[in-house]
Amino acid sequence: MDDVPARVREYADQAVEYVRRALGVKLEYDSDTLPVLDHYLRSVPTEGGQLAAMQLVVLTSGAYFGEVVRRRLGGRWDTSGEEVQWRVVLPTGLNFSPLGFVASAILRAESEDIDASIEAPPRMRPYLQQALQRMGDVSEEDYYSLCGRLDTLEHLHEVLVAVAAQMMGDEDDAPEPVADEPSGGIN
Repeated sequence: MDDVPARVREYADQAVEYVRRALGVKLEYDSDTLPVLDHYLRSVPTEGGQLAAMQLVVLTSGAYFGEVVRRRLGGRWDTSGEEVQWRVVLPTGLNFSPLGFVASAILRAESEDIDASIEAPPRMRPYLQQALQRMGDVSEEDYYSLCGRLDTLEHLHEVLVAVAAQMMGDEDDAPEPVADEPSGGIN
């Protein structure tokens, strides 16, 4: 794992071990075994005195999911803040909190305490809004699954690559976004 912070690597490897022990399947840092991680996350207890265990699963599984995305789409880890603020930044500038995605997958809900947004450079946000609107509705299960999040990230990444290519070719040929003033991140 080139240029991967040591703590991310350790946490991701722990997730591989936890899933292997719980389900008997080895995660391979690819999208093919992501459904196994989704299955594992559905079994994480969210009530009672299990908060510390859930936090550990969020940290380790978030590191693993971030590594799957980084290996698939490129990019780097931004670990400059606290662990809960770690982000993966793709080459297009698209960035997200893998831990936030995992926490919302476990809880099957959005929360002000969980950063499950997808951020992009301000100039690119209108294109992402347009792409998300075109994607249509998905089931709650797909929305909160890491497989669904990976599909969305891949699609948005491809949109930004295409927009950037058009902008580099000729500013006049750049596609017009639907909206010019989206606020904040994209959920």
